[in-house]
Amino acid sequence: MKRLAKVSMVALALACAGGTHAADAPPAPPNIVQAPHYGDGLFYFYQDRYFSSITSIMVSQHFERMSPHDDDAEILRGGLMLSFGLHREAGEIFARLIDKGVKPSVRDRAWFYLAKIRYQRGFNAEAEEAVNRIEGKLPGELEVDRVLLKSNLLMARGDYAGAVEALNAMAAAKEPSRYVRFNMGVALVKSGDAPRGTTMLDELGKAPAENEEIRSLRDKANVALGFTALQENRPEDARTYLERVRLNGMQSNKALLGFGWAAATLKKPEAALVPWLELVKRDISDSAVLEARIAVPYAYAQLGAYGQSLDEYNNAITAFAQEDKSLDESIGAIRAGKLINGLMETNPGVEMGWFWKIDRLPDMPHAGHLTQVLAQHEFQEAFKNYRDLRFLATNLEGWRDNLGVFNDMLTNRRNAYKERLPKVLESAKDIGIDALHKRRDALAEELKDAESKQDGVAFADEKERDLMERLDRVEAALKQMGTEPEFESARERARLAKGALVWRLSQEYPGRVWSAQKGMRDTNAGLEEARRRDAALQQAQKDEPARHEAFAKRIAELAQRIDALIPRVAALTKEQQQVVQEIAVTELTHQKERLTAYVTQAQFAVAQLVDKANQQGADNASKP
Repeated sequence: MKRLAKVSMVALALACAGGTHAADAPPAPPNIVQAPHYGDGLFYFYQDRYFSSITSIMVSQHFERMSPHDDDAEILRGGLMLSFGLHREAGEIFARLIDKGVKPSVRDRAWFYLAKIRYQRGFNAEAEEAVNRIEGKLPGELEVDRVLLKSNLLMARGDYAGAVEALNAMAAAKEPSRYVRFNMGVALVKSGDAPRGTTMLDELGKAPAENEEIRSLRDKANVALGFTALQENRPEDARTYLERVRLNGMQSNKALLGFGWAAATLKKPEAALVPWLELVKRDISDSAVLEARIAVPYAYAQLGAYGQSLDEYNNAITAFAQEDKSLDESIGAIRAGKLINGLMETNPGVEMGWFWKIDRLPDMPHAGHLTQVLAQHEFQEAFKNYRDLRFLATNLEGWRDNLGVFNDMLTNRRNAYKERLPKVLESAKDIGIDALHKRRDALAEELKDAESKQDGVAFADEKERDLMERLDRVEAALKQMGTEPEFESARERARLAKGALVWRLSQEYPGRVWSAQKGMRDTNAGLEEARRRDAALQQAQKDEPARHEAFAKRIAELAQRIDALIPRVAALTKEQQQVVQEIAVTELTHQKERLTAYVTQAQFAVAQLVDKANQQGADNASKP
């Protein structure tokens, strides 16, 4: 089921990114992620770093950086909330989006995912309410998952007829899913239609299986058929079903036990011994192996081998006593914290999240006892909560250290501000903005006057002004020389040179006016920027100390919150550790109780055998 939940969550994310489509619809063009910050959240999500993903998304949402993926990001955030067990918050997110009117396909996927996670966490009523809110047909395999989920929820509350009705359409398909057929068969048997249900499970039990998952499902179907036949006193049918089960599969122990009881029911104790003797060689922590321990001497007694039967019963009692001692050692190790610490060491994970799983058993004296414990949904859920608390504790410690660094950074920034401010103010004073403004105004007046007179000479550069002045001096000198003919030619050359210069300045007047106007505009812009920076500098002298104080206040508030949260999370972690350990201890205690029951049966059988032997001895002694 975790695999299906993971598939559902990925499908939800793909729906947000526009990557999924209905099986009967043409493929839609890929929806390019347009907001880099949304892509950042998806990057962490696909790395299974769900905490980093949701924090990245929420920060970007706060700064409104998600457009045009606002709804997609909110759907993904809701799914991540669910993965952390925040059902109420996730439900509020989905409700808001539905009220807002998101696309029906995204809405239905959201409700399906909500139902799936609620079912995983054991909230069946809430899961059924969510799955019933799906209005359309989901794409591809998600529709099969939806029907399976609904049937599981109906069967969980005993509505087997309703489960049959929910599965009918899917089971009637050309190639129905094997999970659909399995659920349909079980629902039919439970609803009273045993012949039809048995037929469906029988077909599944004989079908070829291409992978381990389907082989396990086939074994499960055959075990269900076998034990149903035993309950209905059909031992031959039970043997037929159970002999199909693989010897090394997950269902093999149950199948061997049931096969032996089917033979015993047929009064064939020698045939019953074959599977039972194989079974007693296996791990005694399995309940089927425990039962086989007393089933073997029972078969010997049925064969009349009372001595061997008595020895096997005594061996079973000894084995049970040893197993009881081993269970006590395991319980002691669990209460000492070895289970929790061992699981954390052997199954490291980067971050918190629902889809993290236990892959390896911890190093404990009798780790085999933990197999059934770890397989329980209740234990998995409790341990996940413990692991999440440990992650939060580490995260809070890291943030407490970070706040110390931020405080040091703020102190350095304050000191740098105090050191640099006088230098900046002195530099601003040297610029002389007011004097520059006066100079700009004077130049503007000159430009205006020159434009009104269309005076090209006014726009002469320094070299040209120098030349003009030299020509004026030459003309003045020649004028003082009088009207002698020998100076007439010099006066004419001076006049022509000055005229050429004035003509050239006149011709270049429009271009020079444009350049002067452009220079004036640039000057105005520069002065405006200088004024703006001066105003910003003046404002910064008021704002920067206030910003420093605001940052200091925020750091202090966050530090106070973290200091309050750290002991709270530590207390919850310790409390959750006790919960996890008690779940494991309770399961092992139940195993001890089963051992006690088997010991009692074995001791009673031994007493019967001893009584029978004594009675036979007395009868033999009384014969003449």
